[in-house]
Amino acid sequence: MDIEDLRTFVEVADAGGVTSAALRLGISKSMVSRRLMRLEAELGIQLLARSTRGASLTEAGATFRDYAARVTAEIDVARETILPAGELRGRLRIAAPLSFGPTHFAPVIAQMARRHPHLQIQTCYSDRFVDLIGEGYDCAIRVGTLQDSSLIARRVGPLHGSFVASPDYIKAHGSPETPDELVAHQALMQGTETWQVMDGDEVITVRPQGRFKADNGAALAAAAVAGLGIAVLPDDLIKNYLDSGELVPVMKRHPPPPAGIYVVRPPGQHPARKIRVLTEMLIECFDHGPASKG
Repeated sequence: MDIEDLRTFVEVADAGGVTSAALRLGISKSMVSRRLMRLEAELGIQLLARSTRGASLTEAGATFRDYAARVTAEIDVARETILPAGELRGRLRIAAPLSFGPTHFAPVIAQMARRHPHLQIQTCYSDRFVDLIGEGYDCAIRVGTLQDSSLIARRVGPLHGSFVASPDYIKAHGSPETPDELVAHQALMQGTETWQVMDGDEVITVRPQGRFKADNGAALAAAAVAGLGIAVLPDDLIKNYLDSGELVPVMKRHPPPPAGIYVVRPPGQHPARKIRVLTEMLIECFDHGPASKG
């Protein structure tokens, strides 16, 4: 029984269809279908019920999926164990933010690919929240404040941010000085999220309102420059705007709380060595202090 056939079946089962699994695996849909047919012929049983909407597990397929997932995971661990020290093989799927990712994380990922020529790396850059388990990613690089979840997180560096607005906006609407004043202003947000501000050593949560939303930090920075409202953004993302005077800090006495850069992965006993290597490279690049978070 071919291990790649087993791995392909697990991907199809988890992705809910051949097309999604092919995208995850980086192979053609016809290759996925051939592997599934070969595995079902080997077992002499139907594992998936196919339809125009996708593929669903049969009762036998649901039982076999858990065994197949354990087998492929054990094989991956075994391969890592016998590889020469430092050598990485296989595939690594990473989700990274579109804001920050291409400029800050892509060079580290490229360096990892250069050091490990037998490792296949696929990175998705998006500011939407990626479901690691549901979409088949090995890990994600996330910035900001982590939400409670079952994912395992490792801090790889600090992230400093500021509340900013354009001089024209401040001239027209004033500069907020307190959290209460902040919520009366137009907020530039990714969605309906709350904002956190520091009041001495205490973290206060505020619920801002605004008519302009975007799922990308660079777009929010552009909106702030256009005078549409106040944004809270990473300092590295807005450095050029601050240097040019197109944006200026506000709420200096009540800054956003310290945040971080994290590598998160699905729960499991031990992270794969390829995830550990990526994490170590990011720590080397972004932080030389404490680097753990549960």
